[in-house]
Amino acid sequence: MTALADGAVDTEVAALAHRSTAAQRMRRRAPLLPALIFTIIITQLPFLVTIGISVLNWNVLRPGDNAFLPGVELGKYESFAGISNYVTVFTDNRLRHAVMNTIVLTASAVLVSVVIGLLLAVLLDRRFPGRGLARTLLIAPFLVMPVAAALLWKHALYNPDYGLFNGVLNWIWQLFGAEQGPIIEWVTNMPMTAVVAALVWQWTPFMMLILLAGLQAQPGDIIEAAKVDGASGWQTFRFLTLPHLRQYLELSVLLGSIYLLQTFDAVFTITQGGPGTATTNLPYEIYLTMFRKYEYGEAAAAGVVVVIGTIIVATFALRTISSLFREEVGR
Repeated sequence: MTALADGAVDTEVAALAHRSTAAQRMRRRAPLLPALIFTIIITQLPFLVTIGISVLNWNVLRPGDNAFLPGVELGKYESFAGISNYVTVFTDNRLRHAVMNTIVLTASAVLVSVVIGLLLAVLLDRRFPGRGLARTLLIAPFLVMPVAAALLWKHALYNPDYGLFNGVLNWIWQLFGAEQGPIIEWVTNMPMTAVVAALVWQWTPFMMLILLAGLQAQPGDIIEAAKVDGASGWQTFRFLTLPHLRQYLELSVLLGSIYLLQTFDAVFTITQGGPGTATTNLPYEIYLTMFRKYEYGEAAAAGVVVVIGTIIVATFALRTISSLFREEVGR
């Protein structure tokens, strides 16, 4: 009887402890509930509505009552489309061309930004007079609004009449005795390069900051030991620094890809997708589908595809960040 009573007491104590722990967890999480609810309303509900629109044949040019606001003339859907809008996203020539442009634009801007950012990070990791000022100036492009940066490149740099690039070329040409240098239509002749250059200028500081943090997290005693053993600067960088920066490089590439996949400002401002469809990426093509063709269902399907692709890339980025945190905790 005593054993049974002791067992019942232990069970009751365990239950009370469990309830107390659960109550403590709820008290800790309760202040986060408003933020969680706000996030769900702002992000998840619109995404669910977008998924709903993506399975409809909905064009605003066809008048009639719409599906979501009865009695309001915003265009109606003729039928349930199912996955036909998604099939269109992967089979339509314009959309496929936009996907290829998105891949080229994102890969080019990310890779060039990472390489230049690595060089600048190695430079800023050294001590020299004015390093603080140099760091501030190098970070400045990342603080410029994307539209303002695109306008700066389009008018102050690329303009064939008064742009800086043609002005410098004309000045160099005149140094060799010519009266007038060649006038280059930068945006017309090399549209993709023009957009990539503007994006590289803006995103290189982001890559530089991540890689600089990785360089400053490198153990100094290992570098000193390599110098004592007679390793050259290049050997130290190749066999010690680069392997140490691998996860930081992966993080830079993944985060840069997430952001640059959604590039709209530079394409809209500098080239407007042209000439033709030379620089039309997927976000800009979604804009055209929505506000030029007024195909709401097709545009929503393309948007869902972009979100899913971004989620996939973000998953890898979060894994990389988690591995970095585990590595720091393990030291």
